[in-house]
Amino acid sequence: MKPDAARAPLPLGVALVVAAAAGPILDAAFPDRDWWPLAIPAVALVLLAAQGRRPGPALLVGLVFGACFYFPHIEWATLFLGPIPWSALSTLMALWVMLGTAAISLVYRWAPRVWSGLAGRLLLVPAIVAGLWTAREAIASVWPYGGFSWGRVSFSQSESPFAALFGWLGVSGVSFLLVFLAAAGLAFAQEAWRVRSAAGAQVAGGAPARLSALRLGTAYLALLLLAMVFPAFPSATDGSTRVAAVQGNGKTSYFDPPERTGDNLLAQVAATEPIYGEDVDVVVWPEGGSDLDPLRSASAARIFDEVSQRAGAPLVSGIITARLPEGGDPETDTEYFNTAVVWRDGQGAGDYYDKKHPVPFGEYVPDRDFWRQFAPDLIDLIGREYTPGTTDTVLELDDGLLAGVAICFDIVDDQVMTDTVREGADLVFAPTNNADFGRTDESLQQLAIAHIRAIELGRSVVSISTVGTSAIIAPDGTILDELTWYTADAMVVDVPLGTSTTPAVLLGRQIEWGVSALGLIGLLLAAFAGRRVTRR
Repeated sequence: MKPDAARAPLPLGVALVVAAAAGPILDAAFPDRDWWPLAIPAVALVLLAAQGRRPGPALLVGLVFGACFYFPHIEWATLFLGPIPWSALSTLMALWVMLGTAAISLVYRWAPRVWSGLAGRLLLVPAIVAGLWTAREAIASVWPYGGFSWGRVSFSQSESPFAALFGWLGVSGVSFLLVFLAAAGLAFAQEAWRVRSAAGAQVAGGAPARLSALRLGTAYLALLLLAMVFPAFPSATDGSTRVAAVQGNGKTSYFDPPERTGDNLLAQVAATEPIYGEDVDVVVWPEGGSDLDPLRSASAARIFDEVSQRAGAPLVSGIITARLPEGGDPETDTEYFNTAVVWRDGQGAGDYYDKKHPVPFGEYVPDRDFWRQFAPDLIDLIGREYTPGTTDTVLELDDGLLAGVAICFDIVDDQVMTDTVREGADLVFAPTNNADFGRTDESLQQLAIAHIRAIELGRSVVSISTVGTSAIIAPDGTILDELTWYTADAMVVDVPLGTSTTPAVLLGRQIEWGVSALGLIGLLLAAFAGRRVTRR
């Protein structure tokens, strides 16, 4: 039976209620609740609300869903700069969702006229829908101002059976799969309903209809089960390195600074004391681990020397560095970088990494003069202007060991993360400073992303925060050790060194481009071919 492509299954008022409900349901799939099974039904609900809509109502459905998801999902942003930036960012992301939902609604209107067979309705159309969803996530993750990746549906699955697939498919690939399963589940359910409804009018047709509906349900459950039990990529390791990761619990918030400059450095030093004598290979401090730059402060340099000497290992610490381009004016041209530096006793600074993805409107203000016209007091609060880094993504430690680095927001940048392995990383350091966000979901969401990256890259990830939460994660996703919020403590772990190149790293963004192209090409084909079918 060919479905009516133009008919919406829900009245608009009901669809808006369903879309509004889908937002918090999807948010609950993420940390801190971590009810990951809710992700697929939440996506299915918004797809149901979008079906059969003309562009105007579809835009409204998408806007309602996007707002009801992003406003609670990133509520932690209010602790940093208050309600205005939180509202602006949530609204921007809701607008992206609005556009993506409108595109999906067009596929639901046009595609059944072109691919009216069972395979088209149950598999091809859901794949096109999933491709468009993934394309929307991909674009919003890189634009504007470097994008905002938070809230990608796959980031809800760090604790689920689907986590095993990150090594095969990467973040975008798993997003595609989850949305495909949601769209396919909706399609199978609607097909079963149509079969039963059609047979309901026939006296003798009830039993075969029930059997057909049962077969459709069984087929979908088999598809879902296959995705959930698919084995993880067999990431190989060779040896280990003994890492001490130190959470200093200093006052590192931008808006709640320490009473005296240098107090954060002293807090890190105090928290490092217990690891001396542990025979470690490297000591790792978080982003902002020192509020003094040892390259410009002799006292900080002496402290760094002492820590390295007493640990018997290099120290990797987050610092803020200042550099003057050749021929520049020190008053106007000095550039500031969020840096992770390798420091050795008696040698000083060695290799370093500059954060590639400073947070817009947090660590710098893009187009400052333009935005200052609208909120001068707010923009003036952000005095720092960090420059995006151009270094490679690995640090050279002792004995030829290479550690990839992703400072804070870098962890959501797919390109930065895959580059670490491509440039030879044996493990990954993910130093971060979560002090501006208190005991909110931000820290837990970020740690979940680090968990996903470990599986995706096939590399251990040392996620170390100033105030928590912190953890060391093995390439298979096992938590080797962890620290809770607002404690001064250290993790000392023999961290496995990865040697495999996962398919997710090998293919990189090609997975994202491929599934996005499937969605966009499917939309275009449905538009042109669907209109020809209509004119006949």
